[in-house]
Amino acid sequence: MVSVVPGKRTEAKVHQLVQDFKERTVGRLPNLLTSDEYAPYKAAIFAAYAVEQPQPRTGRPGRPRKPKKVLPKGLKYATVHKEREGSRVKKVTTRVVFGSKRAVLAALAVSLVSAAVNTCFVERHNGSDRNRNRRKVRKTCCFSKDWDVHEAMTYFTLYCYNFCWPVRTLRVEVADGKYEPRTPAMAAGLADHVWTIQEWVTYPAFKRKRDP
Repeated sequence: MVSVVPGKRTEAKVHQLVQDFKERTVGRLPNLLTSDEYAPYKAAIFAAYAVEQPQPRTGRPGRPRKPKKVLPKGLKYATVHKEREGSRVKKVTTRVVFGSKRAVLAALAVSLVSAAVNTCFVERHNGSDRNRNRRKVRKTCCFSKDWDVHEAMTYFTLYCYNFCWPVRTLRVEVADGKYEPRTPAMAAGLADHVWTIQEWVTYPAFKRKRDP
C-alpha cells in the first residue's frame, strides 16, 4: 500500500491521492495505472504527471505560443467498467484512457501479477482492511465516533500491513514443503524480516521534504 488518503472519495481527495503517490514514487512512471471509471482520476493523473512542452514558432508576428501541457509518452492508464444485474457482475470491459492499447498490452505482458486490466487487487485489499479494522465493517457497532480517531486507525491498519502482516501469496519456498513468510515490505525490498507491531510503532518517523 503506497498511498492512503482517508475520507469520502471526492475530486479533491483523488487529486491529493494521485499527487501523494507521485511524490512517494519520486515521479517514476508506473508500468500501468488502472482504476474504475470514477471521472476525477483522469484529470488528477493529467494534473500530476503532465509536463510543459514548448510550442514551435509559427513565423508570424506576435507573441510566441505558450507551452502546452502533455503527458509523458510512457504513461499508460486504463479503466474497468462493470455491468451488473442486481448485485451480480455480468460483464467486465476495459478502456484505455492514456497511452495506446498496444502499450497497455505490452505492460500486461511483462507484469508479474496480472494478465488483464482489473481492480481486483485494491478490492481484495479493501476486504483485508475491513477484516483488520472493525470500524469499517458494514453494519457494525464498532463504527468510529470521532473522525480523528478514525483517520488515525486508517493509517495504522493500512501502513502496518506493509511491514507486519505476512501475506500468504507472497511467501517463498525455502525447502521441501517449508515456506518463508513475507510481508509486502519484504517483497518490495524494504525489509528483511516480519516486523512486530511494537517495532513498527516505535520506529523513528521522518517527515518527507517537499519540493518548493
